[in-house]
Amino acid sequence: MSSTLPPPRHVRLFRNGANQAVRIPREFELPGNEALMRREGNTLVIEAVSPPQKGTLAGLAAVLATMDTLDEDFPDVDLGLRPLDDIDP
Repeated sequence: MSSTLPPPRHVRLFRNGANQAVRIPREFELPGNEALMRREGNTLVIEAVSPPQKGTLAGLAAVLATMDTLDEDFPDVDLGLRPLDDIDP
């Protein structure tokens, strides 16, 4: 990505089903396949969403969000063990 921003470009709005849409010219393309959009007055701001990085809490949260919930109880891992105060050093 270059350090200078491209100049503004005139674009047309169109309908895509029930949604209003705009084609993003190549020089304004964002990485990835998701973005955040918000309105600031008459301005729409579109920001790229960075994918979570492996080895981070955000990466772990993204993986956990894709997993189904467990419907079973955790096993009793202490079953059959003597209480800790009964163990001689």
